Amino acid sequence: MIKIFNSCKQFFIKHKILLLYIVLMTATFAVFCQTLSHDFVNFDDNLYVYENRHIQNGLKVDNIIWAFTSTHAGNWHPLTWISHMIDCQLYGLNPGWHHLTNLLLHMANTLLLFFVFKEMTGNLWQSWFVAALFALHPLHVESVAWVAERKDLICTFFWILTMWSYVRYVEHPRTNRYLLVLVFFIMGLMSKPMIVTLPFVLLLLDFYPLSRVQFQHFAGRGHSHQRSIVRRMVLEKLPLFFLATISSVITVYAQEQVGALKSFDRLPFIMRIANALVSYVKYIGKMIYPSKLAVLYPYPKLLPWWQVTVACVLLVSMTFLAIRMIKRRPYFAVGWFWYVGTLVPVVGLVQVGGQSMADRYTYIPIIGLFIIIAWGGSDLLRRWRHNKNFLAIFATLLIPTLMIVTWKQLGHWKNSITLFEHAIEVTSNNSTAHNSLGYALSRKGHTNEATKHFLKALEIRPDYEKPHLNLGYVLYEKGHTNEAIKHFLKALEIKPHYEKTHLNLGIVFYHNGDTNRAMEHFQEVIEINPDNTAARNYLKKILILQKQNR
Repeated sequence: MIKIFNSCKQFFIKHKILLLYIVLMTATFAVFCQTLSHDFVNFDDNLYVYENRHIQNGLKVDNIIWAFTSTHAGNWHPLTWISHMIDCQLYGLNPGWHHLTNLLLHMANTLLLFFVFKEMTGNLWQSWFVAALFALHPLHVESVAWVAERKDLICTFFWILTMWSYVRYVEHPRTNRYLLVLVFFIMGLMSKPMIVTLPFVLLLLDFYPLSRVQFQHFAGRGHSHQRSIVRRMVLEKLPLFFLATISSVITVYAQEQVGALKSFDRLPFIMRIANALVSYVKYIGKMIYPSKLAVLYPYPKLLPWWQVTVACVLLVSMTFLAIRMIKRRPYFAVGWFWYVGTLVPVVGLVQVGGQSMADRYTYIPIIGLFIIIAWGGSDLLRRWRHNKNFLAIFATLLIPTLMIVTWKQLGHWKNSITLFEHAIEVTSNNSTAHNSLGYALSRKGHTNEATKHFLKALEIRPDYEKPHLNLGYVLYEKGHTNEAIKHFLKALEIKPHYEKTHLNLGIVFYHNGDTNRAMEHFQEVIEINPDNTAARNYLKKILILQKQNR
């Protein structure tokens, strides 16, 4: 028995790095594999896959050109579009295979993260723990289980590859290695603009763990040399900051095209700041205790003053502590500023959509908090002789717990009905969840239940156009044409250039014999979206009718 134990121990020591990779892969697949039986959801999956003809037609020249020139869905991310095209080319519209691609990307990100942190820091176990938390934390369910959030996974893949190539460049500064940094960064920008904060993170890594400059030397004899190194470090990042700026401008333009940006009249800047401060703290809370996770958290009408005050005090205190500890515990400063800095584009100062926060926004930023936990835990217990045993037991208990919670959270993403029922259960005044649940129910033929949710959505938010559109559709299917038209017109009053509303009104007028009004709406649809084949087909029918009646 002792010989067997010693043999196993020697095998583990000899192959422990390989075994750690295998554990990460196995645990991640074991938890997330249930998504392979999940359906698409009616929340952006339609825009990204099953109602997007460019995606469904696969890898064709005109579709690839569209990917690089389109701002469809309010984003410019050609590599993301191409990845969906590849899936449709290979698997059609079988959702399980699309989910598999997301899972494989998440697994690749996990393994890459472990590898890069191990290479940067030389600390095996802390790096593995960061990767394990990244792989299995429930906050990352949304980015993996949601097909439309593929962009998060691809962007992170190139984020980590950019970090890896940058580490290689720092070890041996050469032009070809720097060019590789630029290539991976550009590919990340073409996946999701979230990567714009990466140059800032690379500056953090210059201080720790790459140690290109030492804080304690700034006041000493070598301070001029240190400052010259800092200048060089900043100059190295200027091309990256320039590319990030261009990407930011394109993103703002793309969001404006679809009307996703909220004006300061509708959402004052002071309210955005307050929500941002509270969101920073809420994300930390959900990292520590991941409960009541939802696909969408409604924007609050008013935040209690005490929440904003407590959040402000906590964030200022943590920032002050990070600065004070920057020499003795640089990992704390790097982890904290990683978290704070990478959340800036999505924390709501430039508000896109109606959510106050989103789990998917933590996919990259939360790595900073994981750095603090992994290195801080080891640091705090370093003088205790049983520290390694304690940390091993802690990790052994924590990882399975996260796996259980993540598995349960993944179950809510089975289909649109389970997803939005859960969102309504764990949030309040969630008009988007009610509307989306109503739409899912109506597609299943449960029109009475669907109507209740559409009306509830309008009760919460009377100026919400989508429930009016969906109510109009349900009423038209029931034969209540005049009531349907009223709701369609109300949707247009709220959002005049709403493609689906114009299309539905055109169809209703066409079948009522009012071809002139139908034509007006179909022409409006084509003006909004020249690729809308349904509107073009109806226009052809109208033109044929007009020729026959001459």
